[in-house]
Amino acid sequence: MLLATKYLGEIEINTDKIIHFHSGLPGFTDEKQFIIIDLPGNDLIQILQSVTTAELAFIITNPHHFHKDYEFKLDDSTIESLELKEEQDVAIFTIMTLKDPFKNSTINLQAPIVINSRKKLGKQYILNETKYAMRFHISDPSVKGSD
Repeated sequence: MLLATKYLGEIEINTDKIIHFHSGLPGFTDEKQFIIIDLPGNDLIQILQSVTTAELAFIITNPHHFHKDYEFKLDDSTIESLELKEEQDVAIFTIMTLKDPFKNSTINLQAPIVINSRKKLGKQYILNETKYAMRFHISDPSVKGSD
């Protein structure tokens, strides 16, 4: 399937890779289908691209690249809605705000994207804990485990 994207123009995607967000994303409740696109030559960031709206895309990253000790517990309703059975099926991403220079970029640790990679189900999970910042600076030396 050909997909118009915000950052890469028109690309060919495999429809088996489409991730379904039953409730959409906060602020984008009508957007139910996204795909994760790798950036050629970049192992740190990817794109979470809407399948239906070319202009809607988020830069995402694995939060463990920048905060090695990042962890949280999912509630039972989220585990059920994402049909999670095995820990290895869980993929965690955070939305990134890119800045210039790159070391000033931030990631949202307060609202990770949780994906059942086997079933292709996703949800942005809002943490009630105040332990993590919404705008965690990726080069913050005061946080243990950040690079």
